[in-house]
Parts: sequence; C-alpha cells; structure tokens
Amino acid sequence: MSDVDSRGSTVRAAGAKTLAAYLREEIASGRLSEGAKLPAERLLSEQFGASRGAVRRVLQDLKERGLITQSVGSGTFVRPGAASTFPARIRERAEPPPEDQTSPAELMEARLLIEPLMPRLITRNATGADFAKMIECIERSEAAQTIEEFEHWDGQLHRVFALATHNSFFLKILELTNRVREQGEWGRLKARSLTPERRKEYEAQHREIVEALRDRDTDAAVKALTEHLIGIQHNLFG
Repeated sequence: MSDVDSRGSTVRAAGAKTLAAYLREEIASGRLSEGAKLPAERLLSEQFGASRGAVRRVLQDLKERGLITQSVGSGTFVRPGAASTFPARIRERAEPPPEDQTSPAELMEARLLIEPLMPRLITRNATGADFAKMIECIERSEAAQTIEEFEHWDGQLHRVFALATHNSFFLKILELTNRVREQGEWGRLKARSLTPERRKEYEAQHREIVEALRDRDTDAAVKALTEHLIGIQHNLFG
C-alpha cells in the first residue's frame, strides 16, 4: 500500500472513530432523542470523512448495542430507551450545562440579528472559489431526495456564507448555529414545516441571495437574506 493510501486509510479510520464517539455521546445526552432520525449514510460519510463501509459498521455496532433501529426505505432511528442503556456517570458527563441549551426560537432570533451582517463582508472579501462553493451547495440541496439531505446542504450553504466573510467570528457563530440545527427539536420543526412549495421558495431565495452577492450588491443581498430568514422563522413558528 502506498503512503497516500496509508494516510487515507488512517484518516477514514479516525473519521469512523469520531462518528462512533459522536453518536454515542449524542444518544447518551439525549440530544439525539428517542425516535430521532439519523442523517443518511452518505451524509455521515461526508461529514466525518469515513468510508460508507465504515459508517455501516458503526451503525451496525450501535444497532447490536440496542441504541438504534434501522428500517429499509425509512432510515435509521434512535431506539426508545437508548439513553438509559448508558451508565449514569456517562449520561451526566455527556449532558451539556443548561446555559448551553439553545431553543430553535432563540436560534432564529439570533440568526436574524447576526446573519444579515455578513453580506457586507462577503461582497468585499469573497473569492471566486467561495462563490463556486455556494453554487455547489445550492445544486446539491436542489438535488436532495430527503428532508435530511436538503437540511444538510442548506446548513452548508449558510456555513459557506460565513466562510466567505473571511472573518473567523462569523464562522464560530455558524458552527454554534449548526450545533442547534443538529438537535432533534429543530429537525422535527423543519420536517413538519418544509412542504414542497416552501422548499421551492427556499431554493429560489438561496439563488437570489447568491446572485446578489456575486454582483457585489450588498443592499440586495442583505434584503434577500433577511427576507429568507424571516420566512423560515414564520414557517417554523407561525
């Protein structure tokens, strides 16, 4: 095996270990609650840098431990009572402090205050590579076959917006945002509110935002992004 292959295998193995540890901790803490649906294997593979085979082995191990259930055509879900299978000391260690808990409603309030600040930096600092990543996220989200896949690429697009500011503060904020989006409550709200019509609306808004950013039209980008976030907030909470 070449050095390149060896390094690649090492990275994939590390990714599988990280995925296994992440899922165990999320289930033990209750952040992945009973009945919560896990992302598709392909998304887990991309997010953690693990091969599809490694992801399947991690999920099979969790299944054998009684932590998840799998149904062909439906997906992978956290099994009822899964958290209680962990010793109390592990559940307590995994449980985040109360001040670290952010509700979806609080998240949207914060996003409406913070994200509309980003276009001013994006129109000044973004590169061609940044815009190419935005287009890739849009195309992948539009091609998504499931809500989970669409939500993943939606989140990645907003992360690319943060990266395109070339300001580390915004990237840290969006990392916190995605932590909340990974919680079960956000997923349930999004699944309930994301009708095919609303998804088409979000996709059109994404393209409008990116088009304004590529034109270096700050005011238009701020307006489009703000309207997009207000629409999400209304659809989620009424």
